[in-house]
Amino acid sequence: MANVAWMDLPLFSDALDHGATSMTEPAPEASSTIRPARFDDLENIEDLIEPFVDGGKLLPRTWDELQSLVPTGFVCESNGQIIGFAALEIYSRKLAEIRSLCVARSAQGQGVGKRLVKACVDFATDRAVFEVMVVTSTEDFFKNCGFDFTLPGEKKALFMQTREQP
Repeated sequence: MANVAWMDLPLFSDALDHGATSMTEPAPEASSTIRPARFDDLENIEDLIEPFVDGGKLLPRTWDELQSLVPTGFVCESNGQIIGFAALEIYSRKLAEIRSLCVARSAQGQGVGKRLVKACVDFATDRAVFEVMVVTSTEDFFKNCGFDFTLPGEKKALFMQTREQP
């Protein structure tokens, strides 16, 4: 994804309109396209993530939460169908998180997930976000995308759960 196309977008905004851009990234091996998510994609995104939520692979998202992910989200589209989704939640200029990455089972193993991760990382890079993190149960996939457990300077992310899971 060319960095130039994103340069005129603000670093932090809830009002980004990705629908205005024609930025696409065709897959070399398939006729699928990574593009910024649009609000009119929401129903299809909700349908895509539902089996992953039901299977415990993704956290449930309310309609409002999904709407908030659209301005920094990306979809993979193939033959008019959304087959993948990921979003970048930017917490500060220092830290962002890849959220809700999922790829339709029929499209898994074809590089769609890696391309969505790259779109999110490129988006963060273009906004000078220092670090991108991910919370995942599929660590090998993210290691293959360049993520690691240890940050520069031997820093590590630690978590504490403040309530029981529902």
